[in-house]
Amino acid sequence: MEKIVKQGLLYDFYGELLTEHQKAVYEANVYNDMSLSEIAEEYGISRQGVHDLIKRCDGILEGYEDKLHLLQKFTSMGNKIKEIQRLALEADEGALEKISDIAGKLSEEL
Repeated sequence: MEKIVKQGLLYDFYGELLTEHQKAVYEANVYNDMSLSEIAEEYGISRQGVHDLIKRCDGILEGYEDKLHLLQKFTSMGNKIKEIQRLALEADEGALEKISDIAGKLSEEL
């Protein structure tokens, strides 16, 4: 998964667990695509401080994912839904059986 997309998804799932300051700096970098220098100037901290804070936030968000696996489950469900859609278009007897199996697995995950 592309790094910036993964950062955004991890932030979507776990961002509320960061402090307000961490969220503001992280959003400025990931969502607003501001440079470290721009963020440093806006928040009155050093460029190195911004870099360290973003790396720390990345570690925190990855740590939550390692424990809770929400992004992994979200991605898995998305893949299964795409497979169901593909099989539904085929709509033969074998495809309907596969759709039923996948739907059963999805309901187990919920």
